Amino acid sequence: MRIHPRLGRLAAPVLALLLATAALAQSRADVDKAIETNLGDPVKFHEAFTHLQQAVARHDAAAIAAMVSYPITINPHTNKAMRVRTPEAFAASYDKIITPHIAKVVKDQKYEQLFVNYQGAMFGSGEVWLAGICRDSACKQSEIRIITIQNTTDPTKK
Repeated sequence: MRIHPRLGRLAAPVLALLLATAALAQSRADVDKAIETNLGDPVKFHEAFTHLQQAVARHDAAAIAAMVSYPITINPHTNKAMRVRTPEAFAASYDKIITPHIAKVVKDQKYEQLFVNYQGAMFGSGEVWLAGICRDSACKQSEIRIITIQNTTDPTKK
């Protein structure tokens, strides 16, 4: 079978897009496996994921502050970076940290669409990252914590 040259030029990008879309489609089992491989217990991670979404939906500053690994730099590598050292300081600055954009990203994130690697699990385009933090030297005990919060859409961030 012979394809017309114009169709051939169009077919390659369309095929690439279809393959990329198929590669992005993943199941909860796929995400759980990636979490288990890179971060630890997927059950514990899913609980933290759900807890974060619910706390953001309730605007529960104390609950979110309790999930953060301190100290944390909000909007790192920007001229608006803010170093937060305690849960109390986080809660006091909640509205500056969990902006409407960040809240929307967290609430809209689908578990099956998480990007997971050895550094953690990414919400949205990197606005929030969750990771396993070791509680002992052998890392036999760990906690799922927020390790990054950043506004990736802010045009003044660079």
